[in-house]
Amino acid sequence: MTEAPRQGTNWPDLSGRVGEAGHVLPVRVYFEDTDFSGSCYHATYLRWCERGRSDFLRLLGVHHNKLADGSLTGEPSVFAVRRLKAEFLRAARIDEELEVHTDYGTFTKATIILTQHILRGGERVFELEVQCVLLSLSGRVLRLPPALAAQLTR
Repeated sequence: MTEAPRQGTNWPDLSGRVGEAGHVLPVRVYFEDTDFSGSCYHATYLRWCERGRSDFLRLLGVHHNKLADGSLTGEPSVFAVRRLKAEFLRAARIDEELEVHTDYGTFTKATIILTQHILRGGERVFELEVQCVLLSLSGRVLRLPPALAAQLTR
């Protein structure tokens, strides 16, 4: 019996994939994602979108640990969600296979606005617009470094 590969470079699609239109992350609906009715709990959609944003940034070279150690921005920093606009369109149910799409964003001096949607077989079940701000660890708003902004746009 062969040993299963470990996470990392042995699982190239673990973080989804980035293309010209943005990022796609496949997810499956598990029992833990649902409420008593068998539909996905509302916070589950937000959690999946968070994973999609994190993996999108990771695949673009914007790693959370590099933000935290200051190597991307010149000082330790984090992205924080400032605003969400969510649209729940259809219920997702147990065992369904979904795709979380994250589009390349727009940005200002200190914020990034990303549009995300979750699809089931090409049908939109959820839409999200999220504004994230770059903060120092003390909570001060930071400007996006030009190199970082370039990585986040196409």
